[in-house]
Amino acid sequence: QVQLVESGGGLVQAGGSLRLSCAASGRTFSNYIMGWFRQAPGKEREFVAHISGSGSNTYYTDSVKGRFTISTDNAKGTVYLQMNGLKPEDTADYYCAAVPVRYWRGASYYTRVANYDYWGQGTQVTVSS
Repeated sequence: QVQLVESGGGLVQAGGSLRLSCAASGRTFSNYIMGWFRQAPGKEREFVAHISGSGSNTYYTDSVKGRFTISTDNAKGTVYLQMNGLKPEDTADYYCAAVPVRYWRGASYYTRVANYDYWGQGTQVTVSS
C-alpha cells in the first residue's frame, strides 16, 4: 500500500509560481511511475506530468511544457511539481498518483487516470488574472 499526501497549493496571480509536493510512504517509489493530474470544476481529471521512480524519464502534457517541471527526491520520498508562468486556466485541484512498474508500457499509458493504483487527496491551486 502506498500513501500519498500533496501539499503546496494556494492562490497565486497569473505569471506566478508554486511548487507542489507529494510525500509518498509505505513503499519506495523507485519502482513506480509517479504522476500529477488536475481537475478543474465541472471537468474531468486530466494528466499533467509523470516521472519514473529513478527520475530519469519525464513526460508532460502539451499545455504545461516549458512551464512545469516534475522531479523526485528519493531520499525524501517526495515528488515535486514546479509550476512557473501560471495561467488562470491552470486553476484546478492537483492530484498525485502512483502505479508500480513491472515493465514499461510507453509514455501514453501513464497519462490515463484509470492506469494508476494510488491517489492522494489533492491540493487546490487557484490562479487569479
